[in-house]
Amino acid sequence: MTRNVDHDNKGSEAERARPRLPLSTVLRHDVPASLVVFLVAVPLSLGIALASGAPIVAGLIAAIVGGVVAGALGGAPLQVSGPAAGLTVVMAETINQFGWVVTCAITVAAGALQVLFGLSRVARAALAISPAIVHGMLAGIGVTIVLGQLHIVLGGEAQSSAIDNVLELPGQIIDLHDTAALLGLLTIALLLLWSRLPAVVRKVPAPLAAITLVTVLAMVTGASAERVDLPSEVMELSFVPIFPDGGWFDFGVAVLTIALIASVETLLSAVAVDKMHTGPRANLNRELVGQGFGNMASGSLGGLPIAGVIVRSSTNVAAGARTRLSTILHGLWIVLFVVALAGVVESIPLAALAGLLVHVGAKLVNMAHIRQVLKHGDLPLYLVTLLGVVVIDLLTGVLIGIAFSLLLMLRRTMWSGIHAEGKGNHRRIVVEGVLTFLSVPRLSTVLNSIPEGSHVTLELVVDYLDHASFECLSNWLDAHERAGGTVVVDEIGHPWFANGKSDSPTVRRDAVEPSAPRWLAPWSEWMAKDADVEIPDQRTEPLRRGTSEFQARTAPLVQETLSRLASGQQPHTLFITCADARIVPNVITTSGPGDLFTVRNVGNFVPEPGDETAADDASVGASIEYAVSVLRVREIVVCGHSSCGAMKALVGDVPDGMPSLERWLRHGEPSRRRYATAGTVTLDGQVPDLPGDRLALHNVLQQLDHLRRYPIIAEAESRGELRLTGMYFDVGNAQVHLLDADSSGFEPAGTERPVRTG
Repeated sequence: MTRNVDHDNKGSEAERARPRLPLSTVLRHDVPASLVVFLVAVPLSLGIALASGAPIVAGLIAAIVGGVVAGALGGAPLQVSGPAAGLTVVMAETINQFGWVVTCAITVAAGALQVLFGLSRVARAALAISPAIVHGMLAGIGVTIVLGQLHIVLGGEAQSSAIDNVLELPGQIIDLHDTAALLGLLTIALLLLWSRLPAVVRKVPAPLAAITLVTVLAMVTGASAERVDLPSEVMELSFVPIFPDGGWFDFGVAVLTIALIASVETLLSAVAVDKMHTGPRANLNRELVGQGFGNMASGSLGGLPIAGVIVRSSTNVAAGARTRLSTILHGLWIVLFVVALAGVVESIPLAALAGLLVHVGAKLVNMAHIRQVLKHGDLPLYLVTLLGVVVIDLLTGVLIGIAFSLLLMLRRTMWSGIHAEGKGNHRRIVVEGVLTFLSVPRLSTVLNSIPEGSHVTLELVVDYLDHASFECLSNWLDAHERAGGTVVVDEIGHPWFANGKSDSPTVRRDAVEPSAPRWLAPWSEWMAKDADVEIPDQRTEPLRRGTSEFQARTAPLVQETLSRLASGQQPHTLFITCADARIVPNVITTSGPGDLFTVRNVGNFVPEPGDETAADDASVGASIEYAVSVLRVREIVVCGHSSCGAMKALVGDVPDGMPSLERWLRHGEPSRRRYATAGTVTLDGQVPDLPGDRLALHNVLQQLDHLRRYPIIAEAESRGELRLTGMYFDVGNAQVHLLDADSSGFEPAGTERPVRTG
C-alpha cells in the first residue's frame, strides 16, 4: 500500500484530528498487544545486552525506557523502541574503548544530539541514504553478531573482531563444550521450527518459547552452563554517567556514530511500520525528539541506547495495537517482570541467549532485500557496505558504502544511455538521460567510433544538455559533415541542441515545458526538424519514418501486451466514430490494444436496419452484429466531434463530383430532420455557435436511436448486458463530453451521469 504522506508535519495533526478510542477498545486491543510485545522484548533485550558486552540489566533498562519515555514522547504511536541489534557492534566497540560508565555518558550525549536533529527538522534527510547501504549495514551487523555469538553458543568466548572470530571458529567447533553447545543449538533449532508448528502453539512468541523451554530443560537437568548474572539490587538506579577526562575527539565520534545509526534505524522502522497499519502517520521529527529524550534517560540510568526496532514494532501491529498505550504498557510490564521474577532471569543460560542472537543476526541478512537490490543493480553497493561493516567497523563500512554509491552515480551518469547501433554506412547514435560534462569522455568515444562519410541519425532523448556536452556534439557534427557524412539530429522532448545551434536563450531546467510524446504528436511536428535535410523516404514518406519510430521505441514496450492478445480479442467496447484524422479513439479514452472494437466512417453514421440505402454498405451492420453476438462487448459508444466535415455538408451543399459521398450522406438525413424539428441539445450547458456543431450533437442522439432498432442490441440492452453511450469530442479544447441521462445534454467527462440501460 503506497501513501503520499508528509511524515514531517502531518503525523501529529492526523493524530489530533483522529477521534479518541473508547476505553473498552483500548483495553481489548492495546493491553493484549502490550503483553505480546513484552514477551518478545525481554529475551531480545537480554541477548542484545549480552552481545554488546554491557551489563545484562542495561538491556532491560533500555527496554523499559524505550517503552515508557520514547513511547510517550515519540511521533510514531505504534513503533516500539528498545535496545537494537543494529547497535550491538558499535556498542561493543565503544564499551571496549571507553568502558561502561563513559559509554553511558556517550548515550546521553547521543540522545541530546537526536533531540537537536528533531528540532532542526532534518529527519527526512536520513531517508536519502540508499536502501542498498541500509540493508548492507544491517546484513553486516547480522554477520558480525552471528560470528561472535556462535562462540558463546559453543561454550567459548567471542573474539575482538569478526576476522578473529572466523579464524578461531574451527578450533571452537573441535573443542566443543558439550552442555553449553547443546543448549545453544537447541535454542536455534526451536526458533527455526516454531513457525512450522500449529497456529495454536504459535500464539506464544518464538523467542519467549525457545528461551523458556531451554531454561526449564537446563534447570531440570542441572546443566552446568554459565547463566545470566544480575546485580543484587537490580532496580537500584542511582547510577550517574561519567564523562572522560580527555580524548574528546574520539568521544565526539562515538556520540555522532550512535546518534546517526540509532536515528536512521528508527526512521526506517517508522516508515516501514506506517505501511502496516491505517492509524495515524508518523511524525518523523517528533519521533527523533522522543528517541533523544529516551536515550538521555536510558544512559542516565545505566541502560543501552535505544532505537525504533522493526521486529517488536511489527509484533505490536500484528497483535492489534491501536494507540501508543501498547508501547508504554510493554515497558511497565518489564518493570514488574524484573522486580518480581529476577530469579527467573538468572536461571537463563547465556548459550540460550546467544542462540537467540544467532537467529536474530541471521535474519538481518534478508534474502528479500538481496533480491531487491539485485533487481535494481545495487548488489555491489550492498556487498561493499556489508564487507566494510564486517571487516572494519560499522561507521567506516557505512561511509565506504556512501562513497561507493557516489562513484556508482558518477559512473552511471558518464556511461549509461550513450551507445551506437547499425553497420556499414548507416549508423544510429542514441543519447539518453542527463548529458553533462561528466558524460563527455564517453560521448566523445562513441562519436569518434563512427566511420567518416556515413549517414548518422543522432537521437537525443535528454532531460538536460549542458554547455560542454553541446560543444562536444556540435563540433563532432560539423566535422562529420565536412568529411562528407550526413547527420540528422532527432531530439525527443525539449530541443536543447536545436536551441543551442540557433543561439536561442538558455532555459532553466525547471522551466522546460513538457512536450507531447511522439505517439500523440502529429508527424508534421516531430519531423519538422528534418524539413531542410534531404533524406530519402523520411521527408516524403512520413508513414515509413513513423513505422521505424514504432519499431525502435514503441514495439519493445508493447510486445508483451500484444503477445498476450495474439490468440484473440476480447474488447470491452464497440466504438463508432468519424473517419476524421483528428479523432484518435485510444488517446481520448486512454485505452490500448484489445480494448476498443472500432468502426469509423464519414459522419459516424449507423444506417437504420431495413433502410434501402443501407444495402449499399453493410459493413457497419456487420461490425455491430459481430461485436455484440461474437465478441460480447458490454458497451457501444457513438462519438461525434466539432468541426465535422460531414455535418458541414449536411447543413450546406455536398461538393460536386462526389457521388459516393452524396449517397453515403443520405444516412445523415434523419439527423438533419431531428435538428430542424427537435429542441436544442446543450454542450456543457451552452448551445454551440456553429450549425455544424449543433447538428453533430443531434447526430449522436439519432445514431443511438438507430442502434436501439437493431434487434440484437435491443435484446442485450433489455437484459442489462449492454449499455449505449453518447460522446462528443471538442477538438479545439481537447475536451471529451458524455451524454447526460437526465438533461439530454453533453457534460464534460467526469461530471456527467451517462446513459446506462433502457
